[in-house]
Amino acid sequence: MTDSQAAPPFRLAYVPGVTPTKWLRIWEERLPDVPLTLVAVPAAEGVQVLNGGSADAGLVRLPVDRTSLSAIPLYTETTVVVLPKEHAMTTATEVTVEDLADELVLHPLDDTLEWETPPGLPAKERPGSTADAVELVAAGVGLLVVPQSLARLHHRRDLTYRPVVDAPQSQVALAWPQEETTDLVEEFIGIVRGRTVNSSRGRAPAAAEPKQKPKQKQKQAATGGKRQQSTGGGRTGGRPRSGSRSSGTGKREKPRRRS
Repeated sequence: MTDSQAAPPFRLAYVPGVTPTKWLRIWEERLPDVPLTLVAVPAAEGVQVLNGGSADAGLVRLPVDRTSLSAIPLYTETTVVVLPKEHAMTTATEVTVEDLADELVLHPLDDTLEWETPPGLPAKERPGSTADAVELVAAGVGLLVVPQSLARLHHRRDLTYRPVVDAPQSQVALAWPQEETTDLVEEFIGIVRGRTVNSSRGRAPAAAEPKQKPKQKQKQAATGGKRQQSTGGGRTGGRPRSGSRSSGTGKREKPRRRS
């Protein structure tokens, strides 16, 4: 295949904290002739990128606009609080929202959690991004509650995190434009859902021969046995074997010599 005939890439958008590496590896094994291009986008712009046609599908955080996008939830993340290693709360294995009531908790503008009432004491200003909020936590300004993948993404040696057992959780989903459910989108859906290469959605399975019932098998076996017996030389009314003639008396006559 020449460069001019090369297949266009499948463009996969993904938001911070999502790791598409394992699915990318499976894609390359199954569709080596179709390149998969990763498009990193901010959390708040995933839906915009898909609706604008800049990506064929995306790994985004719910909720999304279901009037224009189809979405398949993939997994739910644990919510954690990011705090300095010397903070008193690190002595606990897990915390609750109530434990944060007297702490200054930062809520960045790209917060991915749906809070009815944000926990903790509010800061005077909201950080512009999660990355900015992590820097403020490291400076001792406050704490930050995020999905665990974001805590890992912005890991620092001087910070740690603890699960917040009763906080809202973030769901990661595969989304794509409803009107653009292409064969390649179907292929990727099969990959993220763990389908094998022979069980992809939309592929009709090979037609299997109908199984015979035990009685039918026995009947056929019996019929076949009779046919084998009836083809022998001892069959009533059958033709005699070559080289012999029947005398009608049941005795076999010797073949006559030709003069």
